[in-house]
Amino acid sequence: MLGEVIRWSFITQNWGEIQADLIQHIVLTFVAVGLGLAIALPLAVLAWRFPLARGAVVGVSASLYIIPALALFAIVGAYTGYVPPASYKTAEIALVGYTLLILVWNTLAGLAAVPVEAREAATGIGYSRRATLWRVELPLAIPYVIAGLRVATATVIGLVTVTAFIGLGGLGQLLIYGFNTDYYTPIIVALVLSIVLAAVCDLAWVGLERVLVPWRRASGRVVARV
Repeated sequence: MLGEVIRWSFITQNWGEIQADLIQHIVLTFVAVGLGLAIALPLAVLAWRFPLARGAVVGVSASLYIIPALALFAIVGAYTGYVPPASYKTAEIALVGYTLLILVWNTLAGLAAVPVEAREAATGIGYSRRATLWRVELPLAIPYVIAGLRVATATVIGLVTVTAFIGLGGLGQLLIYGFNTDYYTPIIVALVLSIVLAAVCDLAWVGLERVLVPWRRASGRVVARV
């Protein structure tokens, strides 16, 4: 029965293309998550330091998050282009937009969770407000940031497949091919590799958290907020 659904000959004959699609999927994912983190952290710090800006930062991030993927790609592509290499910019801008709410929200949650005693201790030893932020508050917020990165990474891995409609897509190319030809093997290969990729990335973030915040090992896990 399995042999009727999965044709191993397709995998062996097209392994080079499958690897290329997987690599493209990984690159698109990590560029988007990396850029998203680089943008979200300053925005979250700004929103934390200036409460009046918090509503605008979260509101804009939420607006990007709720736009359907195809619609957002269409909006961005109208300005940046739909054909490679221009479509890379289109894809990354849209994918970054979907990471912002997750990363901003979790960073704010992490900063809010910093114990008052920690801030008072920092003030007591002469830390300025900026030094307290960088040396005390952000380090203590790392578990929340990592939790956000775990969700953002899984989200982007799923959304990368949509970029197949603008000539990219990574594993999404296999999905499109499978659906267009009514061929189950490439669809199953794409789904399995996507799940494995998401699992490996999640374990990598967990491992990084254990390295950066070893004091969390004995305590409960932090749940990401979206």
